[in-house]
Amino acid sequence: MNKIYNFSAGPSMLPKEVMIEAQNNFLNWNNYSYSMMEISHRSQNFLNMVEQTEENLRILLNVPKNYKILFSQGGARGQFSVIPMNLLNKNDIADYICSGYWSSSASKEAEKYCIVNKINVVKKIDNKKIVIPMKEWKTNPNSNYIHYCQNETISGIFIPEEPKFINKHIICDLSSCILSQSIKIENYSLIYASAQKNIGPSGITLIIIKEDLIKQSKQNTPSILDYKILLTHDSMFNTPPTFSWYLCGLVFKWLKKNGGIKEIEKINKKKAYLLYSLIDNSDFYINDIHCDNRSIMNIVFRLIDPSLELLFLTESTNFGLLFLKNHKILGGIRASIYNSMPIDGIYALIKFMIYFEKRYG
Repeated sequence: MNKIYNFSAGPSMLPKEVMIEAQNNFLNWNNYSYSMMEISHRSQNFLNMVEQTEENLRILLNVPKNYKILFSQGGARGQFSVIPMNLLNKNDIADYICSGYWSSSASKEAEKYCIVNKINVVKKIDNKKIVIPMKEWKTNPNSNYIHYCQNETISGIFIPEEPKFINKHIICDLSSCILSQSIKIENYSLIYASAQKNIGPSGITLIIIKEDLIKQSKQNTPSILDYKILLTHDSMFNTPPTFSWYLCGLVFKWLKKNGGIKEIEKINKKKAYLLYSLIDNSDFYINDIHCDNRSIMNIVFRLIDPSLELLFLTESTNFGLLFLKNHKILGGIRASIYNSMPIDGIYALIKFMIYFEKRYG
């Protein structure tokens, strides 16, 4: 049987080392004679784990002291509502940069709570999709914040520029690229990410927010979604998903042990380079994203002959390459190669793609 490689876009694979540690501690966590899933979130052992998890995350991302780290529920989709609920009134204006499915979804949700200025930033040059530079984004001078998604998981579009807007709060959805490469936290007022790609299992959401942005939210904001209440209660106003939080902590420890963001970024760029090189040098596979805006987390491509895609997916599964089917709204193939994907998985996929092209090309 071939070795299995999981290319799922999320929930995605976790580091094997992390899974083994969780398995070994499943019934007897740290020799406490109980499982992590069986204890109160207010117990000292759990609180010690939470403290260590936040400390490791601050080190990994170099989070300044004036930024608060919150853990919430509801995924990134939940934050599409929670952010305007906490930060805006009905007549406030917010700029929403639309570069793909998820950023557009965020803008639609925000329309329930504020006036949204939608800005489409994707255009085609020589049949390649490209994101126009930030200096050309037609933002509203009266907007309260600019929201964008750095990495569009479905289309494989990435915005590499670091934001440098004057007197604007920048809010960024980093769900599918957080911890994959360096960012400067000070350039953002708020970043958020659902866990199930580079952080940990689904069920918990990370929020890093500038302290002075946390204020009294509108009266009708649910308490469990109120940033101020979450901060006051150390993200535990209600019972959090304790096991997900614990696994996130193990992932942070694993990443830190393996050289942190600097080292994982080198590996991620190498993995993406190998796959894109194969695609670019093939007359059989095609990627329609300009090289400046290609994701290094979600490599999206099609076959020149679309009728072969189902066969590609079937045979790749038989080769142990799982979950390569892209989202139904776009179709095609998607290899999600988050931090946990070893480079051996990339070589296995390349080997299969070469074989498939030779056989059917």
